[in-house]
Amino acid sequence: MTFSADTTAPPAEARGVEERLHELISRGYQFVHPTDADGAVVAVVGVRVHDDVVDVVKLHAENDVHAVRMPGDEADIMAPGTVLWQSTGTVHEVLDKLIALPDEYPSGAPASSGEAGVSGCWVPVGSGTSTWLRKSGGKSGGKSGGDSGGRSGLSG
Repeated sequence: MTFSADTTAPPAEARGVEERLHELISRGYQFVHPTDADGAVVAVVGVRVHDDVVDVVKLHAENDVHAVRMPGDEADIMAPGTVLWQSTGTVHEVLDKLIALPDEYPSGAPASSGEAGVSGCWVPVGSGTSTWLRKSGGKSGGKSGGDSGGRSGLSG
């Protein structure tokens, strides 16, 4: 996403986006930057695995942002079959809604099928590659961070 050619001080909106992204990182989101076959970044994707859910936010442009919460046992977090919550819109709208979303898993919502809950998920990081994202801390005390056998692709 491009905000301004002026490198001395980012515009107020850019600082707002940066602050929002730092808030997500402080909550345990890990960010990856999937690329196409030529190596160009196609999106900025944030993933947080907690309790029995996975939260994903995909930023394609300032006005093309999508966030979703799904059960932790979803096979494909980039195209989930079950969605517990979602929002689409501008970067400010969607990130604000995502930050306001309660961490607690709603009662009566479909739960993960595993007895121990979800421990993490695979996240695409490039053309044909992915990395394992462990569950972030919280009620069950999991650890955050990626474990991909040497290729992280994660920042934060």
